[in-house]
Amino acid sequence: TLRKPISQSSMADWASKNLNMHTQGIFRRRISISNMLSWNGGSIKKPMLITSNRTIKKEACEMFKLVQSYMGDRQTRMDRNHVALVTVTKCWSMQGLRDELYIQLIRQTTDNTCYRSLAWGWELMAISLAFFSPSPKFQSYLEGYIYRHLDSDENIAQRIKELVDLKNKKNSKSRKKRKQNTEDEGLPISTYAKYCYRKLQKVAVTGGKKGLRKPTVEEITHARNAIVTPSLFGSSLEEIMLRQQDMYPGNKLPWVQTQLSQQVLALGGEQTEGIFRIPGDIDEVNALKLQVDQWRIPSGLSDPNVPASLLKLWYRELEEPVIPQQFYKECISNYENPDAAVAVVQLLPELNRLVLCYLIHFLQIFAQPSNVGRTKMDVNNLAMVMAPNCLRCQSDDPRIIFENTRKEMSFLRMLIVHLDTSFIKGLV
Repeated sequence: TLRKPISQSSMADWASKNLNMHTQGIFRRRISISNMLSWNGGSIKKPMLITSNRTIKKEACEMFKLVQSYMGDRQTRMDRNHVALVTVTKCWSMQGLRDELYIQLIRQTTDNTCYRSLAWGWELMAISLAFFSPSPKFQSYLEGYIYRHLDSDENIAQRIKELVDLKNKKNSKSRKKRKQNTEDEGLPISTYAKYCYRKLQKVAVTGGKKGLRKPTVEEITHARNAIVTPSLFGSSLEEIMLRQQDMYPGNKLPWVQTQLSQQVLALGGEQTEGIFRIPGDIDEVNALKLQVDQWRIPSGLSDPNVPASLLKLWYRELEEPVIPQQFYKECISNYENPDAAVAVVQLLPELNRLVLCYLIHFLQIFAQPSNVGRTKMDVNNLAMVMAPNCLRCQSDDPRIIFENTRKEMSFLRMLIVHLDTSFIKGLV
């Protein structure tokens, strides 16, 4: 379900308060908001958004050229992958540039008469959302803009035609040029918008790429491919199973879940103190995530905390939690009743039930007394670190969240202690 975004009037009000109004001509007349937020073939001399930071002011103008280069509206010697890498790295390293990039992309994808340029602008927005979120202040504006393009393909085609016809009346152009502008290339804009909308919801919570290592070309390519090919991270269980159908048609469980779980055990995770509590090196986790999403498990892993951290991330980033939202109330209502807690599991959709039972079976290995002596992670600790990855409280009230956190942990503890998962052995 999609949240209703802010209204058009609220977006206009936000723009009037935050846009750094530009001027033109010898009399320095102010450009209207609609022109400020329409495609521009020239350069800009100051940022789109109001800022007092000198570095941001300078970088914003250079970044606009990079946006134009990526969209094919400005000539450059760099290939598009490298242009994207430079752009994303600037914003990833400099938080003050992030909203500026998104507002520049909004401008360059509004009233753009070249479909290819338009699609590449949306593509750069999708790639950027894989690395960083807009500020909370700007998020609702960006969300409103994306929302209005979820089912807009016919409107966009009609708008391009109107703008091209208007331009052709002013300046006579060759047929070849007109055809180039109106010809559809690449994916429908709604495909990019739907991906960006989902990605924005996630990155607003997760905060994007973490760690010290700067973005890489491989990560840029991976972010672009994820627009069409759902990632093993952040997708729904159904999408993940559909994606692995060609490679592992007989598997009843997600390959990523079983492989990472087995890696934790293969590296001696059940004998590692603080497993699941102590995070793995974030850059190593990011690198492993990239490889796992390409169906590869590297042979050089040595720290079980790395696959353990990535496994927790996989559960946490699922589009819908392992225990779907409609069962949440039953879970926290039965957090002290073993039979009722086990009964909830039997009500889950088959795929969710298998995935959850595999996880509980996995945690039951760590809950064995012989392992707890080494890991210092008893059943209470295991439930504490894993419950947030399986259940999601929808309330914004801190008191409810705090109270439910305790119940979520208790519910998962009931499953670790009482759920019979013997049938999972040998299931892949």
